[in-house]
Amino acid sequence: MNLLNNLKILDFTTLLPGPYATWMLAEMGAVVLKISAPGRKDLVLDSEPLAKNGLSANRAWLNNKKKEIFLNLKEEASQKEIIRLIKEEGYNCIIEQFRPGVMAKFGLAYEDIKKVQSDILYLSLTGYGQNGPYKDRAGHDINFLALSGIMGHSGRKDGGPVLYGMQVADMAAAQNAIIGILAALNKRNATGNGSYIDVSILDSVIAYNTMTGAGLMMTGMNPGREENSLNGGSLYDFYQTKDDKYLSFGALEPKFFEKFCKLIGKEEWIVAGCLCPDYKEKKEILREIFKEKTRDEWVNIFDGADCCIEPVLDLKEALLTSKNTKLRKTIETINIDGEDICVYTNPIKFK
Repeated sequence: MNLLNNLKILDFTTLLPGPYATWMLAEMGAVVLKISAPGRKDLVLDSEPLAKNGLSANRAWLNNKKKEIFLNLKEEASQKEIIRLIKEEGYNCIIEQFRPGVMAKFGLAYEDIKKVQSDILYLSLTGYGQNGPYKDRAGHDINFLALSGIMGHSGRKDGGPVLYGMQVADMAAAQNAIIGILAALNKRNATGNGSYIDVSILDSVIAYNTMTGAGLMMTGMNPGREENSLNGGSLYDFYQTKDDKYLSFGALEPKFFEKFCKLIGKEEWIVAGCLCPDYKEKKEILREIFKEKTRDEWVNIFDGADCCIEPVLDLKEALLTSKNTKLRKTIETINIDGEDICVYTNPIKFK
């Protein structure tokens, strides 16, 4: 898919957010040249597990369809090579993930590059943005989530914040970086002008406080854990089954809740609905009901019922055995140095 074959990116990113953004752009046809520091391990790209050839799974996936060169940007020769790539090889976009001011030390800041190529697209992806009191701080996903407010209303009242199994804030910023580049590319195609784009990981995940954040700003009501319809303050929740696995219950709308109630023999609950005032008592009843059967027995009961009840899959089930994953072709096999390795495909499907 060569939708972005007029976009040539110099990728100065590390860890997950930047590499994910440039991977997606490469999947859509952009030419991506990753600029890496010689001898420096990347906490994400070089983490285990490793294939037989020593390549990490993350590097195989996130560097798929990219080329990579190693340059010490502190050296003048490396800085000149970057300028040469822009002038002579047509690279017209930079995505960097250093702290504010670092690229300026290398003579590669936006203002420097703009003198070489006036229509450059230049995106800086940082933890806290290019200005503000936190701009020079270090941070990881857990810190950005902590500062976003999301953790203040996620989890159980008696358990505190919960750790996610993936990097929510990083992925929010990666998606915004992709959107920012595509918008700037559209502007350049229309006007011939370049752009500077400032993406903050914290800004990105703060905006993920969707309905709760909007409600607070309007009413001043600060949501607590298990106090609204989506964080445990309704029947919408996870329920343990007989075999110590789990089901997800999402029957919020009356039409779905009615189907669910009929299947479990609780027709008297239909009128009150999922967002009922006595949800705590009904949750205890549901917990006992769901423990009567195994997860897969419940899956068979709800299969085809269209009532928003789905099993909680482990990662192996989701990636390697799910019929939907296979049908949607969300995984593909690539060959690197004679070894077949499974990697993600572009989740955006084009026809």
